Order: sequence, then structure tokens, then C-alpha cells
Amino acid sequence: MDLSSCCWRLRCWGTRDPMFLPGVSFPPDWPVYRETLIKLSIYGVNDGLQQTSNFLGSSSFSVADLLQSKDQQLSLSLRTADDSATVGTVVVSRMKMGEIEDGEVDHITADMHQKCTLVYESSHGRINDQDNGPIMNAVFKNAVCKVYRFQTVDSKWMLVREQMAECTLSFSVPKQLIALYIQEDTCRIQELKDLGELSPHWDNLRKDVISRYDQIIKEYQDTLAELEKLTGPLFKPSCSKGQKYLEFIPINLHTQRMQVTCPRRTDSFYDVVTVGAPAAHSQGFKNGGLQKLLSKYETEKKSYSTAYQCIYYPPEQTAKAREILCVVSQLQPHISALADQLLQTAQKSPIQPLRDVLKSLEEKTEQFVHALKDELVKSALLALHAARPGYVSKSQTSAPSSPHPGATAEPHSVCNNVDGSQTTPKESRTSPVRADSIPHHKEYDEEEWDRVWASVAKSLNCVIALVDKLQEQDNNNLESAPGHTLADVITSHSPDPPLTAEVWQDQLGVVVQTLKESVAEVAERARRSVSFILLQEAVCSTAQGLQLQQRRDAVFSQALAALACGFVMRLYAGLEDKGFLRQLHAVGLVAQFESLLSTYSEEIGMLEDMEVGISDLHRVAFRITEAASEEAFSMQPTVSGRRDRYTVEVPLPHHAFQALPDELRQGKPLHVLPVLFNVGINEQQTIAERFGDISLQERINQKNFEILEGYYKSLTNTVSSECLPCFQTQTDIRELLDSLGHNVVTKKRKNVEILWLAGMICRRINGIRFTSCKSAKDRTSMSVTLEQCSLLRDEHQLNKDYFVRALDCMRSGLLAQGEVAQWDDPEVGSVATNKPASRHFYPIALLLVSSHLLVVWLILSLVFLLAKYQ
Repeated sequence: MDLSSCCWRLRCWGTRDPMFLPGVSFPPDWPVYRETLIKLSIYGVNDGLQQTSNFLGSSSFSVADLLQSKDQQLSLSLRTADDSATVGTVVVSRMKMGEIEDGEVDHITADMHQKCTLVYESSHGRINDQDNGPIMNAVFKNAVCKVYRFQTVDSKWMLVREQMAECTLSFSVPKQLIALYIQEDTCRIQELKDLGELSPHWDNLRKDVISRYDQIIKEYQDTLAELEKLTGPLFKPSCSKGQKYLEFIPINLHTQRMQVTCPRRTDSFYDVVTVGAPAAHSQGFKNGGLQKLLSKYETEKKSYSTAYQCIYYPPEQTAKAREILCVVSQLQPHISALADQLLQTAQKSPIQPLRDVLKSLEEKTEQFVHALKDELVKSALLALHAARPGYVSKSQTSAPSSPHPGATAEPHSVCNNVDGSQTTPKESRTSPVRADSIPHHKEYDEEEWDRVWASVAKSLNCVIALVDKLQEQDNNNLESAPGHTLADVITSHSPDPPLTAEVWQDQLGVVVQTLKESVAEVAERARRSVSFILLQEAVCSTAQGLQLQQRRDAVFSQALAALACGFVMRLYAGLEDKGFLRQLHAVGLVAQFESLLSTYSEEIGMLEDMEVGISDLHRVAFRITEAASEEAFSMQPTVSGRRDRYTVEVPLPHHAFQALPDELRQGKPLHVLPVLFNVGINEQQTIAERFGDISLQERINQKNFEILEGYYKSLTNTVSSECLPCFQTQTDIRELLDSLGHNVVTKKRKNVEILWLAGMICRRINGIRFTSCKSAKDRTSMSVTLEQCSLLRDEHQLNKDYFVRALDCMRSGLLAQGEVAQWDDPEVGSVATNKPASRHFYPIALLLVSSHLLVVWLILSLVFLLAKYQ
């Protein structure tokens, strides 16, 4: 008998059916455990909502005693806690997985009310993972476990272990994000102050914007202080979704893992993250969600730009401005550090390390120059020049003293557009930008900016020339030892005229200092110009713009917490999968969000929030680092960055980190591609499909299908199919994608095939699965349990007569804990094959058409009820 697949069977006094103790198994070297002493503590659980437990008795036995017993079982006496009396008997027997004992197989039936095959349930609070338990327990807490026993088509038995856990990232990621929001807005205030002296008009506008930022910072500080006070569960329950100070916390964020143990097969794991739809519930959905509000806001911003004499910058231009600001902030200190390292290397290292440092300096400087050659920076410098005190353009000298907000330039003036092109006076009459807000092109030397950033390239060329000169001298020295320093090479092989080491180092120090000064000057000018762009955007962002930013911050915080949770769980599960790790650093992973929201009433706004929040996740990159220790606090992921780009660092213990591929150990950014598919399934979706509009759902599914298809093309071109997991169902991924594309464009009510196909594709390509509804309760649980039973049927040959039984068994825990059944809550949709009897329902909208219809409805309802109960 292969004891590596044995489980220990426990028969309790006073019960009919045996119970199983999962996890009590032995590896091939099981003799080591023969002397292991196992203590059994038996508790009785009272029925009811509280589910209180009472200690019945305990007993103990050794593994050797059980193995040596002739009948392969032991009869033990249960003793009280003080060992003063015997309260019962317990029989322990061993049983091989897949073995059926005669006379003990329950009659299989599809009756929904048949006794559930739950054999084990615990709330031990720790993750049971044989390989990565310590790692998992650092992030996932308060685990709840249930184990079931189901029969396969070949009359064998499988053990199915469900494990749900809370995640520390539910609160830690949002708290880190709020701190980053505060830090970024504080830096933004300082950048606005660093703009220098402005005209009275612009100075007053700057003060107003700074006051708004101060207000945001104060609110975020208060929220962070409230979150720091919280203790208790590691998730936000749905009843708290409307609380303001919890708006950054995801709703009901949990991890769900199903482990399947079958005869003659290794254990299989299926993970899914359940979370409430990322949405700003505390702010409401009266005016729609983010997608609608942002569209409306961009339209209104154009009119505000005219009123405040600002240049209107479209969203892509402001996004580019933030990106330039981020690049400047990152590259300037990096270039300065490399320049200092170059000088130090020149004094005491051989030539090759000097060449390596120079190569890095050259790459970073080229990136810096390339980013600042954008015409957006040049036009912003001109606009900033016009905002200085005392500036008078030619258009102002010839225009009336109090021009109309829509006034245009005089015929002889030429304006520079945001993209750097020029507009004639005739063209500028249709522009929403006031002519006196942009300077005349002759009032400011446009070539000055070109000369400034060109000086950076010239300084870098001088550095390269000096190092090349040194390299040439070194190549001419055929007899020099490889360990000689730069000074030795220069003094012993100097050309005519001779170049001493001191002279060479002095010249290098001068050009390096010039390079650093040029970079600093360019960075300062670029920073001010881009800050002026963001000032104009903030000026046009009235109180509505402030609320939109806060709403977007809150939604993104919820989405990022869920994504970080899913990424960590997927990474821990694939640490020993070389194919998965190769895919991870080569093309990244897909994060597939399954949404069950309807396109009716408030849930439209939730879906609009969720769409923007999930889309914003493309700005997130992950990086794997080595943990300082194996303590729980050292294993917590950390978030860094700004709103335009965030990085989540995931620490691993030393042994796990050292086993990773070089690309991952070197800190390569890892990207996750978020995709969202939504299909409403509840009764509100029925109303939306008959009387409302489902174009939002159709657009989301079509757009994200194209994203998923693009990822698959990149995946097949980069990674071999051997890196992908194997499944029993041999359907090709390409066929699944074609079927998904067909279903996306097909007009069909409640087409849940879209969700099934998207979920199957996600698992086939090592993706991360998320399931969401309004609160991640009823609809989410119905979807997850149905998916789990389908996986058991398709991948593990679950007996077809056990499908409904298994589905009912997994869902019975919800009813036992006082949850509302699917047919008792209108929020729940019918996603299972065993649909309950439909409720007597008529759309209220139809009844409002005529009072006569209302009378007919009342009569029909009365007839229906009489017929039902007679």
C-alpha cells in the first residue's frame, strides 16, 4: 500500500457515517513517522447561528499501533479533560485513497436534499500548504477549510479541499497608497511654489490650487489616521461599503483555493480571488460612475480654460506631462550618481569598468534628452514666460483693454499651439484659448531651450571623447599588465604631446561637472514648464475635478489591493514551475476580472467605476525582492511610485529568492495585463435587456477581448506551449478565443458563455482569476461554486450523479451560516443548471404604462397564487 496517499479515518461514537481527517498523510520515507503520537480531541457542535462547540473527550495513539493492528483499525476510549472518566469510544482505521469499503457506500442520488458529503471543517486560521506554508501565512490569514468526499466515474473517491482566507493586503496596500497620495500632492504644492514669480492673475490661481491640494491632503491624513486605529478582521464587510473612511478598502476581499486529491494523480490547485466591485459606494452613483463623469468633465474643462485664460490640454497631453515630470525626477539623480561613479572609477579602477560605467551614463543621458525634446515642453516654456510679471505681448498692446473672453489675436500675430505648430490669426478665431495667454513667438527666444538641452549632449560627447582617447592609448600599450590602473596607463603610454594622469583626470572632472550642471539646468526648466501645464489643468479642475480625483484614487486603491493579493497568491503557487516563471518575466500575466454586475440603476455606475479602476491597473508593475528576514512583517509587499506609475515589491525568503531565474532576481519589472468581462445575471439585468441599454457591457467585453487576443499573440510568439499548464480537456486555446470572440459580438441575453470561456482561457494561460459582484457574496459565491464543480467534472471525472450533490454541498455552508438562499434574494442570479423555481415577477415599468394593466396584474397574481396553493 502506498502510504503517501493514505488518510486517517475517524469514526465517532454516536454517529452513523465516518469522517476523514485530511492532511494526515506520510511521504515515501514514512517509517520515520512510525513513532508519531497522534492526539484526537473530539468536539460537539451545536446547531444554530452561533455554532458553539463543546469538548466531548480526547484520546491518543501511535502510528505504529495502527499499522501493526490485524484488522487495520484501533478502538480507543474517549476520556474527559481531567482523565477522570470514559465518555465514549472512537474507532480509527486506515484507508487507501480510492478504496471503497463494502456496505459503506451511500446510495447516490441527485436529490438536492440528500445529506451533504462534508467530511471535515475547520477554522484553524493558518494556510495548509505543504511547500509554501510559511510564506502563505505571512500574507493570508484566518483560513477556513472544508473537505468533501466525492465519487469519480470509475467508482474511486476524491477528496476536495476548499480553503478561504483573508488577506493582509486588504488594508496594507490602501494605507500605503494613501500615504503615497499625500506625499505626491505635497510635492505638487512645492513644485507650484517653485514656479517662481507669476503675474497677479496666475499667482491668485496658484493660491487657489494650493488651497485645494491642502484640502485633499487633510482629508487623506484623516482617513489614514482612522485606518491606523482599526483592529479585527482583515476585510471590509459589505455592510460597511458606504462608510467614508473605508472607501479605499476593497469589499470582502478573500482568496479561495480548491485542492483536489485523486487516486493516481498529483494534487491539483485552483485559485480565485473574490472581491466586491471596485467602486466609490460612499460617493454614490446618482450621476453615474467614473467613465461617464470623466467624459463629462473633459467637455466642461474646455469652457473653463477659456474663462481662466488657460491653454486647454487634452488628457493625453496632461498624461504625457506627468510622465515627463516622473522621468525627470528619476533620471536626474541617476545621471548625477553615475557621473560621480565615473570619476571615482577613473581614479582607481582598470579601464573596462570605466567603459561599463560610461555606457550606463550614456544610456541614461540619452533617455533624458529624448524625453525633453518633446514639443510639449517647449510650448509650455513659452506659456510660462507669458505668465511672468510685466510680460506684454504684441496682441495685448493692440487689443482692447478689456477683451472679450473669446477675443482673438490681431492680424499680425502668430500663436504657438500645444503641439508646437503655429496658427494663423484666421485659424485662431475658432480656438477656445485666449490669444493673450500665449506669447508672441518673437517675444521669447525659442532657440534658447534647444541650446540648453543640446549642451547636455555636447557635455556627454566630451566625456566619451576623453574616455575614447584613454582607450586608444591603452590599446597601443601592448606590454601593459591587465592589473594596471588608469594612471599607470596614461603616464607610461602618453601620446605626443604627453597627457599625464593628473591632466586627464582634471579634464574629465571639468566635463563631468559641466554635464551635471547642464542636466540640472535642463531638469529645472522642464520641471517648471511641466508644473505650469499641471497648474493650468488644476485651474480648470473645479470642485468637480477634485472629487473625481478622490473618486479615482479610491477605486484604484480597491483594484490594486485585489490585484496585489491575486499576484502574490499566483506567485507563491508557481515558485517551482519553471515554465510559469519564464512566462512571468517574458510577457507578464493576465489578470481576468469576472464581473456579474447588471447594467441597470446604480450598478451601471459601479460598472463604470470598475472599468476605469481595472484599466488604471496597467500603470502597475511588480518586482520580486529578497526579504530581510522570514518574519511576517518582512514578507509584506510594499508599494512605491506616483499616480502615473506604481511598483509593488513582493519579498521572498532567501531560499525561494535564490531559486528564481536571473531575470527575476535582478529586479526586472513584471507586468500584469488586466482584462474585464461583465455579464449581468440577476433580475435587474432582465429589466435592462428588455427596457434599458446594455451597450456599456457590450463595449467593455469587445474592448477587453481585443486586449486578451493581443496578449495571446504575444505569448505564443515569446513562450513555448510547454510553459503553459496541462488540462484534461484538450480544447485548443485558439479555438476558445475564437469562440469567445463570437460570443462577444452575438446578441444573446445573459450570455454567461462569455464568462465561462474567459475563465477557461485565463486558467490555460497561467492567469489570475477574479470574480466580483456588488458585494462579493451571493452572485459571486454561486459563480465560484459552479466553476469548482465544473472543474471537478471536466478535469477530475466527477461522477455525473454527484454534480448537483457536490454543488449543493458546497453551497450548503452559506445556508447553514444564516445566509440567504439564491431563491430568497433578488440580488442572486441563476447561473447554475439546477435553477430554482422562478418567482412570480412582472416588470414594474410595464405596469406604470396604464392603470388598466395594474388591475390586470393584480387579478393574474391572485389567480396564480390560488392555483399554486390549492
